[in-house]
Order: sequence, then structure tokens, then C-alpha cells
Amino acid sequence: MKKINIKDSLNRINDHWKPRIAAELNGQHVRLVKLLGSDFEFHRHQGEDELFFVVKGSIHLEFEAHSICLNEGELLVVPGGVLHRPVAREEAHLMMFVRETNVNTGDVENRFTLNTSNLKKI
Repeated sequence: MKKINIKDSLNRINDHWKPRIAAELNGQHVRLVKLLGSDFEFHRHQGEDELFFVVKGSIHLEFEAHSICLNEGELLVVPGGVLHRPVAREEAHLMMFVRETNVNTGDVENRFTLNTSNLKKI
């Protein structure tokens, strides 16, 4: 067992859109990531939900017909199969809960794609 300070761990991340594994449990990852901009493409994760928790800042989760703003301290679960993309107008710090097999770009492969074998632990 190892205690993890989420804010300190996020402060050690110096790039955007590259999640790090903070912890693993029951076949899931707790991932930390910093977001900035609107370059991330719309995508979906078939058969798996994603939990977005904003530690610092705010993001917009854009969907096909609407968007939801998440502010510091708020979370949202995006159900599997739902087309979405996160947008951060200013730098935002997130904690995510996903399956350990989760590919961050879902059904889209692009310059942001990190398969689980490419993920680093914080």
C-alpha cells in the first residue's frame, strides 16, 4: 500500500493529453492527466464507461448535441458507446477512473493515442 497525493502527482506532469497511472484496482486504472485546448477528437469507448473528475480548473465534455461543463470538484460518468470529447479552454487537471484496457482515444487512432502498454505510472 502506498499513499498518493493527487495534487503533488499532477504537479509532476508537464505535458497535456498524456494520462499517467496513479493506482490500479479491480481491473481499473485511476489515471491523472492535464488537458489544454480543443485538439482532442470525438471518440467513443464501446462497452466501457469513463469517469471524469476535475481536480483543478474546468473542462467541457462535448457530445453530439450538447456539452456539459465540469468545474473543480465535479465529476461525470460518460457511458460506454457515447460519442464525446473533452475540451479545456485553460489548463485543467483531471483524475479518471477507467478499465485498465482503456485506450484514451477510444475508437479513434491519432497522435494522442496511448495504448495501455504506453502508459506510465506516476
